[in-house]
Amino acid sequence: MGDAARGFAIARALTSDAGRTYYLASLLLPARRRRAVQALYAYARIVDDTVDDGLPAHRAAARVDLLEAGLAAAVAGSPTPDRLPADDADIVAALAVAVHDNGISIDTFGAFTRSMRMDIPGTDVFRNRYRTFDELAEYTYGSASVIGLQLVPVLGADPTLADGAALLGEAFQLTNFLRDVAEDLRRDRIYLPSDELEAFGVDEAALRADVAHGSASRPLRRAVAHLIAVNRDQYRRATPSIARLPRGSRPAIAAAARSYCDILRVIEESDHDVVAARAVVPTRTRIGHAVAALPAGCRVTRPQSYGS
Repeated sequence: MGDAARGFAIARALTSDAGRTYYLASLLLPARRRRAVQALYAYARIVDDTVDDGLPAHRAAARVDLLEAGLAAAVAGSPTPDRLPADDADIVAALAVAVHDNGISIDTFGAFTRSMRMDIPGTDVFRNRYRTFDELAEYTYGSASVIGLQLVPVLGADPTLADGAALLGEAFQLTNFLRDVAEDLRRDRIYLPSDELEAFGVDEAALRADVAHGSASRPLRRAVAHLIAVNRDQYRRATPSIARLPRGSRPAIAAAARSYCDILRVIEESDHDVVAARAVVPTRTRIGHAVAALPAGCRVTRPQSYGS
């Protein structure tokens, strides 16, 4: 059985290293909530990396199965599988503590791993193309919306905010899809719905040609502008739920949302070219959002004004 205390330390380090936006946001939370958020992130990260890091499909699927079994065992208070690496066993032990302390639904983790399996060729749920947003919804529910649902009890939020939390997770995911178009295509995945792209004259062949050329064509830029408008509407509809979060949790989520919206701003400033370079929000800007999200009485100095 893993060491939960060590698992929380590993989760903090992993979040700091790989999840810069989430890490900065988590620092705005009280310690108990912070460590739960970091444990959630660490588990999601190691599962996602398993799918994305180039393992043969059968090995990736087996590792996801093992991580899922390890978490189920840890939550049940049973020994984790012997084949689970020590660091992973410690992370699932920490996450099990967070699950019990916060009343997180274990079913949300099953939905998450199902979506991760959708990325693995050869699984019975594999899918790497989506025609419409309705088709994409199954994937985004498990890969993103459930993360919002997991955070509702962790943040001490009213359960009636679940729909807003799920929508915010979906918005974050669409932002990721827009930012990572080229990287995803290199993995033979196209998450942006083909109906949305084809409405602007972008089929798969055209998208591949743009990525090969290293620059987005005018039709792709128009499609991206349209999808950014869709994405901004998701953030607009999710924002009222952020305002209703408990005072101690609100700054973290507000800062994360502003940082994600800034990814859209960076894409817009590149004239919607999501192919030439990956949109990155500077750390200084993310820190500015974190400081600005704090209640006025918590600010040490007046924050400098960073982008919108």
